[in-house]
Amino acid sequence: MAGMSEQKPRAPVEAPIDPMSTHAASPFMRTHAPTHSAYASPPTTTPHFPTWITHRSEIEFALAILAYLMVLVGVVVVVQANPTLSWRYDLLALPVLPAGMVLWLFVRVISRLNELQKRIQVMASGFALGTTALVTFGYGFLEGAGMPHLNWVILVPVEVLTWGVGTLIFTLRYR
Repeated sequence: MAGMSEQKPRAPVEAPIDPMSTHAASPFMRTHAPTHSAYASPPTTTPHFPTWITHRSEIEFALAILAYLMVLVGVVVVVQANPTLSWRYDLLALPVLPAGMVLWLFVRVISRLNELQKRIQVMASGFALGTTALVTFGYGFLEGAGMPHLNWVILVPVEVLTWGVGTLIFTLRYR
């Protein structure tokens, strides 16, 4: 063995370099979340007051309701002051115009909702329709038994009230 040369052992390496793919899916290696880097805090904003831009639908709705009430009061005052007018029925139909504006604004707001909110509104509307039908149908039987006759004007507030209750119920259901 005289012909073989002796090799000197190499110096130990400080730390072996592992390629990134060495332990990619090893069940024995614990994975660690990346370290957090510092981000700048968001800029401070000054508080803003409600404006036409942020509350456009509410402002339009309030103005349409105000227009309806003003036209309604004006028409009622004119008709009560002049009960023999030949065109009083035409005049009494005038509040339908701002009420139609309220309906149009309501439909526009509903059309801008997301799918879950639309679903809640459809379910609440169905609840309101069914509940109002049951209440009015039941009261119709009670009228036949001697209860006082109710004016048709009460129908819309009952519908709105049951729609609000339905909206609350279905909103809480989807939370």
